[in-house]
Amino acid sequence: MMKDVHSYWAYLVLAILLFAVANAIIGFTQKKQFTDKDLRIGLFALIISHIQLLIGLVWYFMSPWFKALTTDAAAVMKDKSVRLLAVEHPITMILAIVFITIGWSKHKKKKDSVAKFRTFIIF
Repeated sequence: MMKDVHSYWAYLVLAILLFAVANAIIGFTQKKQFTDKDLRIGLFALIISHIQLLIGLVWYFMSPWFKALTTDAAAVMKDKSVRLLAVEHPITMILAIVFITIGWSKHKKKKDSVAKFRTFIIF
């Protein structure tokens, strides 16, 4: 069940992140004022992404790939499909969440609306 929740939640994360980026692009190109609505969209994207990370970490430590990695790491690294699920996917997704969090932190320090939107677009 945990795997299914993680898989379906990923679609929600992707949709919210795309919506947040599209909103930032519109605000940036039209030189709009950064409002509470824009802040809430970004915050919601941040929260949903972090929930996905927590779900993913719980699933990862329950998964057979983690058990395989802890018992025979050399075999995992030789098999492309197992390596993807045991190593590459978790690392890239953690990096993605780190960049989203950095972007959120950086936008709070910006005073200009255009700079806030630009930060959301980049991160």
